[in-house]
Parts: sequence; C-alpha cells; structure tokens
Amino acid sequence: MGTGKTSIGKRLSSHLRMRYIDTDNVIERDSQRWISDIFAQDGEEAFRDLETEAVIKVSKLRNHVISTGGGVVLRDNNISILKEYGIVFCLTATPEEIFRRIGHQTHRPLLRTDDPMETIRNMLDSRAPFYAKADFMVDTTDKSFGDVISHIKGIYNNTISS
Repeated sequence: MGTGKTSIGKRLSSHLRMRYIDTDNVIERDSQRWISDIFAQDGEEAFRDLETEAVIKVSKLRNHVISTGGGVVLRDNNISILKEYGIVFCLTATPEEIFRRIGHQTHRPLLRTDDPMETIRNMLDSRAPFYAKADFMVDTTDKSFGDVISHIKGIYNNTISS
C-alpha cells in the first residue's frame, strides 16, 4: 500500500494500450461491500479469501494491467496464479515514503494502529520474502510516474520480445 500500484497501473495500462483492473475494486463490486467493512465485520482472513477469488477471476484476462492489494502475496497460490498468466511487478517504497503518501488516509484498515509508521515497517519486513517472489521489483521512492512507467515498459517490452 502506498507504493503507487493504482496510480502507476492506470497510467501504465494507457501507455501499453491495455485495460486496467484492480482486485480491490473487483472484491468491492462482487461482495457489494467496502474493503474496510469486510475487515471490520469478517476479519482479514475472510478478506484474503475474497482476494484469492478476485485473483483467480482477473488472472486469465488478456491485455490487462492488474493491480492487487499489497497483501495478495501472503498466499503463495495468488502469486503462482498471477505468474502463470503474466508478469508480476512488485512496486516498493521506503516506509517513510509510504507514510508520507498514505499516513493521512483513514480508509486503510491495516493502518488503524497507535503507530502507523511502525506498522508499515513491520508489514514491509514481514512481507519482504513474499514480495521477493515477484518477477521484477521496482522502487518508486522519489520517482515520478513517468520514470516508473518508462522503467516498467522497458522491462515489459524486453520480456515479451524474448
């Protein structure tokens, strides 16, 4: 969260002349509930089940840039499914940059803690081995949308032409 997945994904899809889809939007549409409500009423595990269903649904789409929530990597099968049908990029940023970008937002259920900065650090540390399973890691800290998109497009074009 806060690494630019949605902003970069939308712009990248336009540059690649592809459609854009976000698994969080799929979850909210299919369940007819906000993600924060799912977390509050049913818990994280129930949300992760819905997230896996969304990954299965969108992974087979062709010519799409798919944006997922940052916790999608917590289930190995999600990454396997996404990698089976496409290239997985993991956008990263420093904890300080993430906090700067999203620390003021109130709709982030995982940041409703006494120390959101510490929560961000702990999440990044615990998820690092999962994020490392992506095909490519792209650091968005102090980079413009254009720089990140150019970098991803270069990797994508080299990968599909190989």
